[in-house]
Amino acid sequence: MAIRIIVKEPDPVLRETAKEVTKFNSNLKKLLKDMAETMYDADGVGLAAPQIGISKRVIVVDIGDEETGLISMVNPVIVEKEGEQVGPEGCLSIPNLNGDVQRYERIVVNGQDAEGNPFTVEASGFLAVAFQHEIDHLNGILFTDIAQNVYDITVRQRKGGE
Repeated sequence: MAIRIIVKEPDPVLRETAKEVTKFNSNLKKLLKDMAETMYDADGVGLAAPQIGISKRVIVVDIGDEETGLISMVNPVIVEKEGEQVGPEGCLSIPNLNGDVQRYERIVVNGQDAEGNPFTVEASGFLAVAFQHEIDHLNGILFTDIAQNVYDITVRQRKGGE
């Protein structure tokens, strides 16, 4: 396993539609492990392959919930969605910015594991947000594109500390 470099906005790979994965092999397994290690090292809750410069439909998500744990998904597709929630989001590829983003409250995501076996995740709340955020990355969408407002968190932190 290896920690990869997280690309930052305005790197063009962040704006591409990622390619569907068709080869399920040791390279894909290594990619998923590297992505998880990179996400944990950066204190993130999700990471999409384009964020490490690889235009493939691969994500990892871990919101720190012991019940759920790490979810690695290949070729994820949201197949059901309902409700709405608005909350703050940040992104490892856009440091120091947060924004309030409207997302679905509950989603169902179909995808594949590292072996190519299909599986489904039903997510609500923060887990649903994390999945939607990472799947947006696979479609070249950043949270700043859809946020109701965007703010510099370093300024807010300084103001809050005064």
